[in-house]
Amino acid sequence: MKIKHIVFCFFFLATNVSFAQSSKEEATVLKLSKDKWQWMADKNVEKLKDLFDAKAKFVHMSGTWKTDEELEIIKTGSIWYKEAKVHDIAIEVSGNTALVWNRITLVAMVRGNEAITEFTVTEVYQKQGESWKMLALTFSSVRDTHQIKK
Repeated sequence: MKIKHIVFCFFFLATNVSFAQSSKEEATVLKLSKDKWQWMADKNVEKLKDLFDAKAKFVHMSGTWKTDEELEIIKTGSIWYKEAKVHDIAIEVSGNTALVWNRITLVAMVRGNEAITEFTVTEVYQKQGESWKMLALTFSSVRDTHQIKK
C-alpha cells in the first residue's frame, strides 16, 4: 500500500510541476506576443530584432519575406502597424515550441493608405536557450465573426 501511495504522490507532483512549467511558458510567450504588437506599432526594430529569429518568415497579404525585410518594412514605415486590437487569443506549448493564434483587427498604414483588416495571425515560437524566438508570423484574412477554437 505504501508503494502505491508513493507512486501516486510522485505522479501527482510530476504532473503539477509539468503543468506549472507549461503555464509559466504560456504566460511568457503570451506576453511576448502582446509586446510584439506594441513594438510593431512603435516601430521598435531593436526589440523586434531580439524577438525574431534570423531565419523567421513573415506571410502577409502581399507577399512573404524574411526577418531583415520585415524589420526594414517596419523601420521605414512601408507598413506601419498602428494598432492591433486583439479580440481572441489561444496558445499551445509543446516542448520548446509554442503556437499562438490572435484574432485581431489591424489598423495599419500600407504605402500611405490606412487599412483596417480582420486577421487571424498565427505565430510560431521556439525556445532557444533561455529565451523564446519567433520563427513565423502569418496573417490570414478572416471575417469579423471568425472565432479561434481553443
